[in-house]
Amino acid sequence: MTTSTPKRPPARPWRLSLSDPRVAGLFWQILVVGIAVAIVAFLWSNAIHNLSVRRISTGFAFLGREAGMPIADSWIDYTPKDTYLRAFIVGIVNTLRVAVIGIVLATVIGTLVGIARLSSNWLLARLAAVYVEVLRDLPLLLQLLFWYVLMQGLPAARQAWKPVEGVYLSNRGLILPSVPLHEANWWTILALVAGLMVFRFVRRRLIAQQMVDGRARAAWPYALGLVVALPALVSFLSGASWSITLPELRGFNFVGGLTLAPEYFALLIALVTYTSAFIAEIVRSGIQAVPRGQSEAAKALGLKRGFVLQHIVLPQALRVIIPPMTSQYLNLTKNSSLAVAVGYQDIVSVANTTLNQTGQAIESIALIMLVFLTISLGISLFMNWYNARIALVER
Repeated sequence: MTTSTPKRPPARPWRLSLSDPRVAGLFWQILVVGIAVAIVAFLWSNAIHNLSVRRISTGFAFLGREAGMPIADSWIDYTPKDTYLRAFIVGIVNTLRVAVIGIVLATVIGTLVGIARLSSNWLLARLAAVYVEVLRDLPLLLQLLFWYVLMQGLPAARQAWKPVEGVYLSNRGLILPSVPLHEANWWTILALVAGLMVFRFVRRRLIAQQMVDGRARAAWPYALGLVVALPALVSFLSGASWSITLPELRGFNFVGGLTLAPEYFALLIALVTYTSAFIAEIVRSGIQAVPRGQSEAAKALGLKRGFVLQHIVLPQALRVIIPPMTSQYLNLTKNSSLAVAVGYQDIVSVANTTLNQTGQAIESIALIMLVFLTISLGISLFMNWYNARIALVER
């Protein structure tokens, strides 16, 4: 008995008629894009005309001129004789200092507080709840001003608090011991990062092999070779020095060490504590979204509570946690623009000073928007990639 294959229906001919849904959809998309481009072109032409009438120069040529503005807190070399472009780079680095370190600290503190809210210890759970409710309900600007005023109220450098040897806290900021990093040190750090990445790949391969034959394989020899021996060898061959520089009080200020200015320290504390309160609620809700049967089955097998939380509950909760966590990372990055309230010179502060000196408002504001858009898109792309990586895959 022969079976005949069904014939495909003939493809519909492409007709240039608005009655065809495909043509109509394409027409309206082109129309909307054209209207949007026309509006932007009209506004831009109108702005350029008004600026030329008022004899206000336009363009980005001012970036090559001498800035003449002092920037007190900078991780890269800068003097007032440098160009506006160099000043903008310093502002971008200062913004990244706040955003990157703030995201890491807020994630760690928020995760710990969120787990503490679910603790069986009544006192710990209530303290975590108070932390979340108080910090979430107070405006961020008010918290920022509170921490800044508190930093200004600390004793002077000569009477600085010394909680730990080599650590000082005064109205000059937080002064910490530091390790000077030269080229050889960076090569060692690069070797450490590369070793960690290779070890992670090797460990996944060992786990995959164990899933196939059921035989456990030790991972510590690979960790010892890649994470310890490789960086140590690179450090020895490159002659890297890992001496610790302790701050010393000379006159009315400290010399040496790493100084976190009061403006930066206050901004960082305010952003971290405020954002960590929201992250704590996200973590708590994500953990509670995991069915209780998962943890109960693990406990029935005799697994410890910490192991269950780390290897069973949190990996499943991440699928719920990551999307709203991305929004909090973006909020922290954008809220760093409040640095102008305490005088910390980030990209917004540098752009405002440039605007006042050159009068080129459109270019300065456009640079601010471009910087924050680039940082935010970078965070979104990374978090979306990670979210897709841990998502459940249909089999």
